[in-house]
Amino acid sequence: MDVRHCFKALNKNSGSISTIISLRFKTLTTLLNGILVNYYRIALKTVFLSLRPTMRYLRWLLFPFSLLYGLVVIIRNWCYDAGLFKSERFDKPVISIGNLDVGGAGKSPMTEYLVRLLKNDYKLATLSRGYGRKTKGYLVAQLHGGVPGVPTVPYKKSGTGVSPTLAEEIGDEPAQFKNKFPDITIAVCERRAEGIKNLLPAHDLILLDDAYQHRAVEPGLSILLFDYNRVREPQILLPAGNLREPFSGRWRAQVIIVTKCPAILSTEEQTEIAHKIEPLPYQQLFFTSITYQQPHYLQGQPAEISIDKDTTIFLLTGIANARPLISYLKGFTSNIIHHNYPDHHLFTLKNIIKLAGEYAACNSQKKIIITTEKDAQRLEEFRLNTGELGVQDLPFYAIPIKVAFLNGSGQQFDQIVINYVREHTKDHSIH
Repeated sequence: MDVRHCFKALNKNSGSISTIISLRFKTLTTLLNGILVNYYRIALKTVFLSLRPTMRYLRWLLFPFSLLYGLVVIIRNWCYDAGLFKSERFDKPVISIGNLDVGGAGKSPMTEYLVRLLKNDYKLATLSRGYGRKTKGYLVAQLHGGVPGVPTVPYKKSGTGVSPTLAEEIGDEPAQFKNKFPDITIAVCERRAEGIKNLLPAHDLILLDDAYQHRAVEPGLSILLFDYNRVREPQILLPAGNLREPFSGRWRAQVIIVTKCPAILSTEEQTEIAHKIEPLPYQQLFFTSITYQQPHYLQGQPAEISIDKDTTIFLLTGIANARPLISYLKGFTSNIIHHNYPDHHLFTLKNIIKLAGEYAACNSQKKIIITTEKDAQRLEEFRLNTGELGVQDLPFYAIPIKVAFLNGSGQQFDQIVINYVREHTKDHSIH
């Protein structure tokens, strides 16, 4: 008899005892989740500081805290695996995209890939925590008006028309999704199970962005991402390392993807990485690279720009890992001045003044400012909140990215996703 059956038997014999136990476990779940959320916030700052060479070595002094953190995570995961903590499963398709470590493994581009794959045949919604937002609870971003009874974050009007959804209210990544896919539902909610329950009656499937550690929901299909640039690093838990949970947690995924690979990756290196990850027999392993698209203006309008060896690029980023972008830009010019900030950084007037001052002092005849799509959401937020004209006066361009599967494996991945959705969707099409 497993643990869950023991508790069922206990419930039959003593309602009052089971109620007390249930309340105890609910309290413990809340406590452990609260500890982990606050720990993540502190650890993210540590990870950003570790990008400085001296801090990389100092992080090893935090190893005892990694052991303590690991114990908490192991206990929490065991409680979910044993059925002591409730993990909800849903009848309709729920796809989770996540990673084991902190930072940018490419969850947003993968979510966008899935949106493009499925949006024409199914009524889908993306659900995120909304990291960095200043609001709470369940919110849906709407272009015009909203759905009666559903809390929404409407697009706000500016002097030039409709401005992007505010990153401050729903988070920069959900704002990016809404700007790129205005016809699909973009929702945020800290309690993903609650968010799913609100969305499912009107949708065929849900895409969960960054939800691998959100054990309160058991997705039907879990896609786990590993950053090619970090997959060979020692797998150590926060704060000494970058892992949110032990490497063994990869067993919950059905699909594993190594992201941000070089466009050409040898068979030998793929085999080496596969040995490092050790996918289980039921897990499919894929490799992807990033393809950078033509830069556009912050508001999304197409832009015609050319970059060559004489161009000076001022790069403004507030993302977890800007190295792949820097490497790509160095293929055009070595003149790159990087203004680097932590992931999800809310840009301040001081940040923009510093950037504008350096840009004005640069004597280059060809100079531009490039940022990421995610950062563009927060730059627009800065402009709307401060009323400053500096952002729109400076030559800002956002550079979009897409996912490309290596070895011609994209069709195989697509089929895995489509088969799962078809098997768990009664009405296979929105048409």
